[in-house]
Amino acid sequence: MQYLSCFTPQLYSNTPSDFDFKLESLAQEFSTLSEFAEHLAANVDIVFPVIHGKFGEDGGIQELLEKANVPFVGTPSNECLRAFDKHNASLELDAQGFLTVPNFLVEKDKLATSELEEWFRSINLNKENGKVIVKPTRAGSSIGVVVAYGANEAAEKAEGIFSEGIDNKVIIEVFLEGGCEFTAIVLDVGTANNSEPIVLLPTEVELQSSISSDIQEDTIFNYRRKYLPTQQVAYHTPPRFPAEVIDCIRKGVSLLFRHFGLRDFARIDGWFLPSPATSLPSSENGVKFGNTEYGAVLFTDINLISGMEQTSFLFQQASKVGFSHSRILRTIVQHACSRFPSLVTSNNAWTALSRKMQSAKQALIIPNGTCKQKAFVIFGGDTSERQVSLMSGTNVWLNLQGFDDLDVTPCLLAPSNGYSSHNEDFSESSRDVWTLPYSLVLRHTTEEVHAACFEAIEPERVEITSRLRNQVMKELERALSKQDWFAGFDITDEQPIKYSLQQWIDYVKEAKAVVFIAVHGGIGEDGTIQSLLESAGVPYTGPGPIASRTCMDKVATSLAVDHLASYGIHTIPKDVRAREELLKSSLVDIWNDLKAKLQTETVCVKPARDGCSTGVARLRCPEDLEVYANALRGTLPRLPANCLSKAHGVIEMPVPPPESLIFEPFIETDEIIISNKSWNDSTRHLVWKGENEWLEVTVGVVGKRGEMHSLNPSITVKESGDILSLEEKFQGGTGINLTPPPATIMSEDALQKCKSCIEMTANTLGLEGFSRIDAFVNVHSGEVLLIEVNTVPGMTPSTVLIHQALTEEPPIYPHKFFRTLLDLAFARAG
Repeated sequence: MQYLSCFTPQLYSNTPSDFDFKLESLAQEFSTLSEFAEHLAANVDIVFPVIHGKFGEDGGIQELLEKANVPFVGTPSNECLRAFDKHNASLELDAQGFLTVPNFLVEKDKLATSELEEWFRSINLNKENGKVIVKPTRAGSSIGVVVAYGANEAAEKAEGIFSEGIDNKVIIEVFLEGGCEFTAIVLDVGTANNSEPIVLLPTEVELQSSISSDIQEDTIFNYRRKYLPTQQVAYHTPPRFPAEVIDCIRKGVSLLFRHFGLRDFARIDGWFLPSPATSLPSSENGVKFGNTEYGAVLFTDINLISGMEQTSFLFQQASKVGFSHSRILRTIVQHACSRFPSLVTSNNAWTALSRKMQSAKQALIIPNGTCKQKAFVIFGGDTSERQVSLMSGTNVWLNLQGFDDLDVTPCLLAPSNGYSSHNEDFSESSRDVWTLPYSLVLRHTTEEVHAACFEAIEPERVEITSRLRNQVMKELERALSKQDWFAGFDITDEQPIKYSLQQWIDYVKEAKAVVFIAVHGGIGEDGTIQSLLESAGVPYTGPGPIASRTCMDKVATSLAVDHLASYGIHTIPKDVRAREELLKSSLVDIWNDLKAKLQTETVCVKPARDGCSTGVARLRCPEDLEVYANALRGTLPRLPANCLSKAHGVIEMPVPPPESLIFEPFIETDEIIISNKSWNDSTRHLVWKGENEWLEVTVGVVGKRGEMHSLNPSITVKESGDILSLEEKFQGGTGINLTPPPATIMSEDALQKCKSCIEMTANTLGLEGFSRIDAFVNVHSGEVLLIEVNTVPGMTPSTVLIHQALTEEPPIYPHKFFRTLLDLAFARAG
């Protein structure tokens, strides 16, 4: 095992594998954990562990830090070990008088089916098909959590967890039919080591079955639903439970925090069963904690380290009671510092410095009579890329929050008639724009944000939320006001406001604001929004209407640069077909015609006018074309993995289906493989045959019109398939990004030629602000073969534009990168 200290730019890696690969060549390596701990003891004041699951929440990292006398945020090692084991925690909960879920412990190599069947009988559960949850006793982030029916299948699922090496102990629990899952963040606001837990507003996790009738899927809150965009989960903060139930949840979480000796913060999950919990043996005792007039409250999981993604529960719930991302994290860290005598002086100095810096910033703004510049970040839309757009807009908005001279408002673009139907024709009245309060942005899907907007303005819901919010904030303020370091709340309680698109533009104009466009595809990228803003005299980021319209149309893009072949810029032959032709004509005849015209054996198909990665597939035979045509005919939202003749990932499809499609020869490139570590070599290496001259790259361009600057190109090493999916590109992905391409693959001369070609392409197309250009590059000559241009590229935390900006000299960090794009919009307006 390696223990590494990394450089800050590597924190923006696409995936853990991307992160690990870069660390091997760039980070400081430690041979042992003890050496790593000694390094921390000598160089840091306090450590904030955010490792989920084993070693992070089971007391491993905490014990290491304790032995080295390194202060850290969170719960001590012994208490972590005690709370992390789900089975032991359940036994302790029962002993302390809490309602618990009936469960059965299975240990590796000790599974006795007869005992498991007896347990099924003891709780009146049918041993043939009784529904249960099977999960590791010691794993985080819902890893390994599955549903089983009957004792035999439960045993099989347990063996599966053992064989995968997730854990050597498994807990089998009754599936709580009709229950509502909840989760609650708890903060320790006591002084020194005197714990005083205050529970924030809990969140109800509403799970829904798959909308596809041909896919039967159990509604459990698994890893994918927890961390990736899905329409099968929605969050409600506070829960839609009776007030007595919410009070019971908050009281129970507080009691558990104290009983288990937790520190600083934690997240505790559980279930509310609206009907009397007659199926729970422990409910026979009416004095058990969790019995309420309206049903039973049960606590099932103690999470010592809550998720830390931008939209995680910690930030969702904290924002509901007045904390921004930075303020809640600072509150947690400063509370942890107050528990260590050696850090009290440093903590006080930190507080004094922070206040001094804040005063200095205000002094720069207020005396000069200058107001904050208003900026609106718009995201969402109704294309298949709307979830990536939400991630992009959220990331941009959060990064721009750090600038004291900006007043940034997040805005959701949504269909006026909701997401249940799609608008094929654009009119100004067919889209709404919602200005959003801080907490409503922190969702996983545009549908969820949209629904939350309506929920937030329901009078009854407004009254309940306001009352509970004020209650929690008073509790927090009463305790935290005793702390010298507490800087107060920095998020106000606001409601979302709905405008028509034209009303919103008028509002933006009146505010003399600038618009950061983060709407991918559709009207965000085809010049429509740009035209409306330009007509109103509102400055905005990215290219203008003409360039946007040209680049959205892949055929028009090719025609616009077709004359640049002598400069090393080439285009791919294209054959455009109407969707109706595919649906009504002989697919075998079309396939043969495509092969003849394009002189190719395999074809790449993509919508003629849509954003990147949507509906892009490699077809190898008429049967593949038939699968694709059937997806268009059925308006399927996606093609399932491996439904074509060669293995591939899920392919997101444009909804509604495109009017026309482009067919191109599929350009063969050599696969780049990351070698596995050998027994005598701790590092991994790139393996590239170099038989083909072409590599696929993606390149960001930034600057003024006619003066566009190319960032370093990126190669993404794919995990599977021929074409990067939306998820691989923008959602944490599965690949490894190489920026710039290694010298072993592409020479410096070829790299510079490639960047020169990219800049010429950008300037010829009239790009400005920023865009992303996808192309194949000849690794010997640096000449490029243009694929497409995206005028509103992905701006998620894992997008390659972030990586490319960080390789500039000096590195451009995300907040500065997005501010640069905003400043370019200001400059153009001036």
